[in-house]
Amino acid sequence: MTRSHYGRSRWVAQKLFVSILLVVPLSIVSPASAHHSYAMFDANNLITKDATVKEFQWTNPHSWLQVMILGDNGVAEEWSLELGPLVVLNRWGWKPHSLNPGDRVKVSLNPLRDGTRGGRLMSIVLPNGATLSGQGGTQASGASVTSPTSH
Repeated sequence: MTRSHYGRSRWVAQKLFVSILLVVPLSIVSPASAHHSYAMFDANNLITKDATVKEFQWTNPHSWLQVMILGDNGVAEEWSLELGPLVVLNRWGWKPHSLNPGDRVKVSLNPLRDGTRGGRLMSIVLPNGATLSGQGGTQASGASVTSPTSH
């Protein structure tokens, strides 16, 4: 191998190494920046409804609560409510079986701006009367939210 060939190979290897050093951190940061905003929810509108739990989905990156709420016509309508991330919910007292199908609850939520049946769960009153935050620490106005220190 000639000296000039060796120098070129070394130059290519250095460029490859620097490229890898730049790309790897970006690939780790990218999923975090993909998180959506809460602009789809009307944060200035807090509504409270009696509901019946249909399904509680304990999942990442956000948990979901499917509830049945009586509409203005007296017919039960399914609503999809987004909760915070598992690690935060767990810290605030949520467990995978905090809710079960058929549980009667009271939900406070910021509805979707487009008017579809769904929203961001801000707090929930459980069948036993305990209140949990749906966002892991973000209280709904006037709601008494159970905190980690009050267990």
